[in-house]
Amino acid sequence: MYALVDANNFYVSCERVFNPMLEGLPIVVLSNNDGCIISRSDEAKALGLKMAEPAFNKKQYLEKNKVQVFSSNFALYGDMSIRIIQILKKFSPRIEIYSIDESFLDLSGFKHNRLKKIGDEIKQTIKQCTGIDVSIGISKTKALSKIANKLAKKESKYNGVCILLSNRDIDCALRNTMINDIWGIGRQYQKFLKYNGIQTAHDFVTINDNWIRKNLTVVSLRLKKELQGISCIPLETMLPAKKAIATTRGFGKIVTNVKYLKEAVSTYATRCSEKLRKQNSVANILTVFIHTDPFSTDMYYYLSKTIHLGFSTNSQIELVKFALEGLKLIYRDDLRYKKAGVIVDGLESANNIQMGLYNNVDVKACKMLSKATDCINKKYGRDKIKLAIQGDGKEWKLKQEMLSSKYTTQWSDIIKINC
Repeated sequence: MYALVDANNFYVSCERVFNPMLEGLPIVVLSNNDGCIISRSDEAKALGLKMAEPAFNKKQYLEKNKVQVFSSNFALYGDMSIRIIQILKKFSPRIEIYSIDESFLDLSGFKHNRLKKIGDEIKQTIKQCTGIDVSIGISKTKALSKIANKLAKKESKYNGVCILLSNRDIDCALRNTMINDIWGIGRQYQKFLKYNGIQTAHDFVTINDNWIRKNLTVVSLRLKKELQGISCIPLETMLPAKKAIATTRGFGKIVTNVKYLKEAVSTYATRCSEKLRKQNSVANILTVFIHTDPFSTDMYYYLSKTIHLGFSTNSQIELVKFALEGLKLIYRDDLRYKKAGVIVDGLESANNIQMGLYNNVDVKACKMLSKATDCINKKYGRDKIKLAIQGDGKEWKLKQEMLSSKYTTQWSDIIKINC
C-alpha cells in the first residue's frame, strides 16, 4: 500500500506561509534569472497563465491583472521540503523522496479501514507544522497512487485525500484518466498510443502484453501491471549516487571580462566538489563550457573543453585548477557570454581512490582541508571560507529582482513580530 504526498503549488505555498497577505491573490514564481513561470497559484491558473511561459512575454498582462511575481527562492523551498519530509518519516520509516514537493510512503502496515484517517492526519499535521497544504493519493501501487493524488487535487469531494482500493473505484479512475496523465509515459509514446486509438489509462491496461513488448518498453509493461494493481515498481528509499554532476548557471547580465568568467567557473567547480563530497564520490573527468546568448541577434557560440585529470579527486582546489585551465583554452575575448558551467564525470567511490603514477597531490591534506571548510561553511553559511578566485559574484550572479527573504535559513531574515 502506497501513499503519494504532493504539496499543492509548492513554491507559491512557501511564499504565502510567510506572507499571509498573499492569500487569494494570483501569484507566480519564476525560474533562474527570472525567466519562465515555474509555479502558479490557482488564481494565476484561472487567468490562463501557463507553466514554462516566458515572463517577459507576459509582463503587461501580469501588471494589468496585479499578479504577484517572485524570483525562485530555492533556499526557502528546500528547507520547507526538508521539514515536510521529517514529518512524513514519523508516519512511515520507508519513504521515497521523489521530488522537492513529492514523496511516496509505504503504508503496508496499516489496515485498510484506517487509511483515510491516516491520510487526514498526515495532511493536518503538515498544515499545522508548516502551513503547507498537501494532496494525498493512496492505493495498491505507486502508479495508482499517482492517479489517486490527481483526483485528490482536482475533486473537492475527497478533501485532499483520495483512496483507490476497490476494483470499481480503480476502473472508474482509469476510464477518466487520459493517456497523457499517466505517470511514466513520455510525450512521444503518448502520441504513438493516441495514434493507435489508446486514449485513456483503461485503454492502456487492456493492451496485449506482447504488443507492449514489441512496440513500447519493459518499463511500459511494468506500468501496465501497476495500473492493474500489481506492484512492480518498489520504493527507492536510498537515492542512487549520481553518475555525473553538473553546476551551470545563466548570468544575470552579459559578461565580457575574463576575470568574472573565472570567478563564475571557479564557483561552479567548487559547487561540484561539494556535491561530490556529499555523496562520497570522486571524479576523474571535468568539462567546462561557456556560451553566448542564444536569443541574441548575434551569432551563437558554444565552447567547451573536457579534461581527463589522470587521477580521481573531490578537492575543490584541484577541480578549480583544472576548470580554469579548460576555460583558458576556450575563452575568446571577442564574445559576450551569457552562461557557464562545470560538469564532473567518471565518478567512483571516494573509499577506493586510484592514484596516478605521477600525481603529486597530498590526498590526506586535501581531505582534511575539505572536511574543515565544509564544517565551517555548514555552520556559518555557504562560502564563509572560499577561494579568493571566486570573488564576490556581483558581476555575474543570477538575476533575482523579486526575491523574497530566506525566512528559515538566514538569521537576518527571520520574521520579527512587534507585540
